[in-house]
Amino acid sequence: MAASFSSSLRGFGALLVLLVAGAALSGCAGMSETIAPAFADPARYELYDCKQLQTERKALAKRTADLQRLMEKAETGAGGAVVSELAYRNDYIAVRGQSQLAEEAWRRNKCREMPETTPPAAEPPSPAGKPASTSGKR
Repeated sequence: MAASFSSSLRGFGALLVLLVAGAALSGCAGMSETIAPAFADPARYELYDCKQLQTERKALAKRTADLQRLMEKAETGAGGAVVSELAYRNDYIAVRGQSQLAEEAWRRNKCREMPETTPPAAEPPSPAGKPASTSGKR
C-alpha cells in the first residue's frame, strides 16, 4: 500500500512539474511581443533607404512566417510546446524585434510600397556574321 501511495505521489509530482512548466512557457509567449525589440540592434536600419527597407521587411515577414510554421509543427508532437519554445522561440523573438525596428524606420522615412523591378531582359545574341545593331545608318 505504501508503494502504491509513493507511486501516485510521484505521478502527481510529475504532473505538477509539467503544469508549472507549461504555465511558465505560456507566460513567455505573451511577453515575446513586448521584449522583442530588446533582442535587436536599434541602429541597424538607420542608414537604410526605402528600397532596402522594403526588401528587408519582406525577408523578415517570410522568416517570421517560417518560424511560426516550425513552431506550430513542433507543437503537434509529444512535448511539442517545450520543443517549440526551446528550438524556435529565441529566433522568433529576435526576428520580431528586427521587424518592429524595420517598421519604425519605414514609417520614420515615410516610405511607400514600390513595385518590384526586374532587370531588363538581355538582348538576344545576333546571328553569326551580322552586326548586333541594325539601325539602318552607316
